[in-house]
Amino acid sequence: MMFDAVLRRRLDGPLASVAGRIDRSWVTPDRLTVSGLALGLASATLAAGQLWGWALLAWLLSRALDGLDGPLARRRGTGRGSPAGGYLDITADFVAYGATVVGVAVGTVGASAPLTEWLPFLAVLLAYYVNGTAFLAFSSIAERTGHRIDDGRSLSFLGGIAEGAETILVHSLWLLVPAYAPQVATVWAGVVGISAAHRIVTGYRTLREPSPGT
Repeated sequence: MMFDAVLRRRLDGPLASVAGRIDRSWVTPDRLTVSGLALGLASATLAAGQLWGWALLAWLLSRALDGLDGPLARRRGTGRGSPAGGYLDITADFVAYGATVVGVAVGTVGASAPLTEWLPFLAVLLAYYVNGTAFLAFSSIAERTGHRIDDGRSLSFLGGIAEGAETILVHSLWLLVPAYAPQVATVWAGVVGISAAHRIVTGYRTLREPSPGT
């Protein structure tokens, strides 16, 4: 909601153009998703080893591939693309996000650091868990009750102040300035927590309303 929706609209055309250029029989949306996940895990590993520049490069390439799987799927099919592909995509995103948080934590405070130094990163993981639960549960129930939110994506995404573009930015930031990663994590955990609370309240209110088809 901060700038994710605006950025996605502005990138729709360029991403569709790139998808057209890479549209080859051996390039599939699912392979792009898996490749993006592999690069995301590589970024986390590089961050844990304090190879920050390489970790940032791997992270940005990972997110670029993640942005291309949807346009390529829509180019080859209709509507929102494959349900299986959408499922794989969101699962890969959560794995990459969580792994990167752990990798940055290991690289900045160390695996043997006291619990207090890990708390900012644990708070981010908890916020991700609650936020993900809120919008995934809403998406599942909305599909069955006629409350679907159709914005071109595979799932019904409730708007929030922390979405994909904001996550990419923050994860890039703590790879750029790892010395400040705990402080960034503390602020980010708060932002994601507020976004999660907003989604819980909005989702509850939306599902209490009569479905548009009734």
